[in-house]
Amino acid sequence: MNGVDGSPQPMRIAIVGAGPSGAALALLLARQQADVALFDDGRHPELIVGESMVPAVVPILRRLGLEDETASFSRVKPGVSFIWSPIDPGSRVVVTFRRFAPSVFPYAYNIPRPRFDDLLLKTAIACGVRHVPIRAQLQPAVSSQPAAELVLSSEALAAVPAPRGWTPDLIVDATGRARHAARVLSIPARVGPRKDVAHFAHFEDFRWDDAPGQVLIARGHAGGWSWCIPLQERLSIGIVLNQDDAARLGRGPDERLDRAIETDPWLSSIAGAGRRVTSVATYSNYQLISERGRGPGWAMVGDAFGFIDPMLSPGVFLALRSAELLADALGPWLGRRAVPSRSELDGALASYSEQQTSMLTAWFELVAYLYDGRLGALMESGRKWKGNKPGFVKLALENYISRHVGLLASGASTTSRYSRGILRFMGRHALYGVDPKMYAIR
Repeated sequence: MNGVDGSPQPMRIAIVGAGPSGAALALLLARQQADVALFDDGRHPELIVGESMVPAVVPILRRLGLEDETASFSRVKPGVSFIWSPIDPGSRVVVTFRRFAPSVFPYAYNIPRPRFDDLLLKTAIACGVRHVPIRAQLQPAVSSQPAAELVLSSEALAAVPAPRGWTPDLIVDATGRARHAARVLSIPARVGPRKDVAHFAHFEDFRWDDAPGQVLIARGHAGGWSWCIPLQERLSIGIVLNQDDAARLGRGPDERLDRAIETDPWLSSIAGAGRRVTSVATYSNYQLISERGRGPGWAMVGDAFGFIDPMLSPGVFLALRSAELLADALGPWLGRRAVPSRSELDGALASYSEQQTSMLTAWFELVAYLYDGRLGALMESGRKWKGNKPGFVKLALENYISRHVGLLASGASTTSRYSRGILRFMGRHALYGVDPKMYAIR
């Protein structure tokens, strides 16, 4: 498409939703000279799930030019400790990211999500993104619009601060778990087997017995699991339970979280004397992948496409990585200020969608190893097999297997067929009599 003077015009892209995926995509596209309108409904909750990152986020933060500022208000995360039995100190397995360097970044970050999200949005606007502070409505295209499947309402288009007649060449759904495009077009999703609910809040005056920034994940003594995520001045504590177990704890989120801390010896030792300084946030429906994440003239990014259980903290990475993948798919046209043909755009979106689906599916599979106990059983069987005085061969083999598990869980290579194959093989043939049920999360 050319302007009235014959000069090439940039691709016009409307992004609905200004969370991490939407704002990061807007930023990446604007830096490549796209004409981007970012619709922001202005919702900024006090607490947002996804406060802990995996190491694979760091290269994306550097690409965005935001690592230093993110680090200024975040806590460095050196690793994760898994506690299979809260009453058995010997059940703690400590994982540090530097063990897997240089294949894996030796650190990640624990972030206050509202501040991080705000940083992404402000940076995108500073790069020239057209900020539209309204709740945009998506609608099915009518028969007079054969090249499209999804359109913006006339009210949304009229609110774009641009010359009259601004219409997008591509619409991106970044509405998170609201999944506006999927609802408008009745697109089904593949939903995971768990129907959990999570309650979490921030605490001060807590007791800490691990390295600063080390995230703690523990099986609950009465089912489910809990997290402790150290931020700069606060500790995020969350519980994840099935609906029935949650109901038995109390009627509402506050009562349930307070009761969980009171009755769980491990959580009580950390936060029993602490002070809750926020309201209690609630999330549910933790595993979902859209059956279709793109169509003629539109695509989904971030949680709108799919979201995975927070057990291994992949949420922010998946959001930012989806933005990166879509920006790269559109890169050939943005670089020469051109609008792709319909077939070219369909091909680019198909490639992006395939990559995003593969990534979500791989994380889906990895999280299942924790819930059904196979990962915990593998750790225990490896400890028994290695013994107190392992030789060179045993140490080398353990390091080799651990490195590939680290590549999967860090996000560095979650879709690797080879690494996933190793984990599958070990999960079938290397348990050495250890029962995964002993480590499963109910």
